[in-house]
Parts: sequence; structure tokens; C-alpha cells
Amino acid sequence: MNIYVLSIVFSLLFLGFVIEMIRRRQISERYSLLWLILGLIMLIISFFPKLLNSLASAMGIIYGTSLLFFISSLFSLVSILHLTTVITKLDRKTTRLTQELALLKSQGEEARDDRSADRPL
Repeated sequence: MNIYVLSIVFSLLFLGFVIEMIRRRQISERYSLLWLILGLIMLIISFFPKLLNSLASAMGIIYGTSLLFFISSLFSLVSILHLTTVITKLDRKTTRLTQELALLKSQGEEARDDRSADRPL
């Protein structure tokens, strides 16, 4: 099987997989946009492989595959950075919710103690 046909099939399967994950609500639309764009870029490069070599030549890069590796590395770094910021926000929210829950439990226990102290024996 030709590598170009294989890359087209893989790109289409990847896009289908991402769309199915969106449909089943396994990933939210906000995060899926990045994966859909990646799938479309893979599909375009698969259909027009000379486009990658022309772009690499215009940028002064000798091999198109080197440009592809560089772009995929940048994508990975941006994706990791984005996920790190999301995790940091969720961690802060979890800490805040835990603190608020502890305060509410403390207030509830104080109110219960006050009520039991006010009852006559």
C-alpha cells in the first residue's frame, strides 16, 4: 500500500474518531476544536504532500519531514501547556471548594452544638 494512501486513510480515521468522541461527549467541544484542526491539517498534507516540501523549502528547511516533526513538536508543547493551565485552574477550584466545605461543616457543627446546649434537661 502506498504511504500516501495510508496517510489519507489514517487521517480520515483520526477525524472520524474525534467526531465520534465529540458525539459521545467524551471530550468537550472546546478541546475538540484543536484535534479537529490537527486532523484537517493531516488530511491536507496527506492529499498534497508536495505542499509540505514547498513550505519547507520556503522556510529554508531541507526536508519536509523535518518541518512536519517541528510542527508536531510545537503542537505537542502547546497542547501540554494548555492542559497544564486547565489542570492548575481545576486544582485551585478544588482547593477552594474543599476550604469552603470545611467552613460549612464547622459552622454546621457549631450551630448543632448551640442548639443542644440551649435545650433544657
